[in-house]
Amino acid sequence: MKYNQLGQTNTTVSEICLGTMTFGEQNTEKEAHEQLDHALAAGINFFDAAEMYPVPPRKETQGLTEKYVGSWLAKQDRSKIILATKVAGPGRGMEWVRGETIRLNRKQIYTAVEQSLTRLKTDYIDLYQIHWPERNVPIFGHVFFDPKKNRECESILSQIQVFSDLIKEGKIKHYGLSNETPYGLMEFIQTAQKHSLPLPVSVQNAYSLINRTYEQGLSEISYYSKIGLLAYSPLAFGLLTGKYEDGKADEKSRLKKFSAFGQRYIKVNSIEAVREYMNLARKAGLSPATLALAFVRSKFFTTSTIIGATGIAQLKENIKSSLITLTDDIHKEIDQIHARYPNPAP
Repeated sequence: MKYNQLGQTNTTVSEICLGTMTFGEQNTEKEAHEQLDHALAAGINFFDAAEMYPVPPRKETQGLTEKYVGSWLAKQDRSKIILATKVAGPGRGMEWVRGETIRLNRKQIYTAVEQSLTRLKTDYIDLYQIHWPERNVPIFGHVFFDPKKNRECESILSQIQVFSDLIKEGKIKHYGLSNETPYGLMEFIQTAQKHSLPLPVSVQNAYSLINRTYEQGLSEISYYSKIGLLAYSPLAFGLLTGKYEDGKADEKSRLKKFSAFGQRYIKVNSIEAVREYMNLARKAGLSPATLALAFVRSKFFTTSTIIGATGIAQLKENIKSSLITLTDDIHKEIDQIHARYPNPAP
């Protein structure tokens, strides 16, 4: 397993990160622990959760993911684990997460941190991320900014100041962003620099063969700022594994079980693009999932690729993809497919 530097910190994280959003919905606590044990044994030291998990978010299950991770973490050498979690942003109709209308103000961020620390059974969080911005932004499949949807929000400065205080208090070591835009990332960087406050160390955004929007602006910022990508949904919710080919899929699969997520991934040209990537993978003697994960991992701006699984066999295949390096010819063919079907599922 290869390890990469997290931002400009002294922390190194495995190039594969285990995402945990299935824990508490599709996976029992026992199954969650089996996945965590296997990942750790394979060299993964980086684990990602969120206060709103599992997905899909429900009042009845909220917090179970962190609880399952916490009951496992309590039995581990904490110093060897890089633990990431997230604070939910506003505007998604999940007031039950913290019992009031969600805002990213000082009071609510502190409440969220304390609740996560309790569930995770730890004294500190290595990477604390804003799950999505406080301000109005086009996210989760939306691509066009609509100023009419702007809302009152906490300033970026006030948010950074809270994270700075949490770092000083030892509750978190670093903070990062998620579902962020080039404008937002630059605002965080410039505001932090102007006020001599800590910089964000990562951006957790969707990135895959059928969603390469990170390359348009954010990749350049990553290069110059050394704030890298934590790529989530590298398999496009399983679409890039090939398991939905010809309408086939296990009834337990995510897009079958939670059809609402299909609105983001099953769009015009996405099925056609996926079919071409699957054909390319087979021609290269690779599984579709291995091609997709190796592609994401190959990018200079990718710090870690977040994988998620509902079973050990799937987890093993995803981890093994870290042994594969794509040839220049395969990259050229990928770019040719992308030119025909650019970002069909952003």
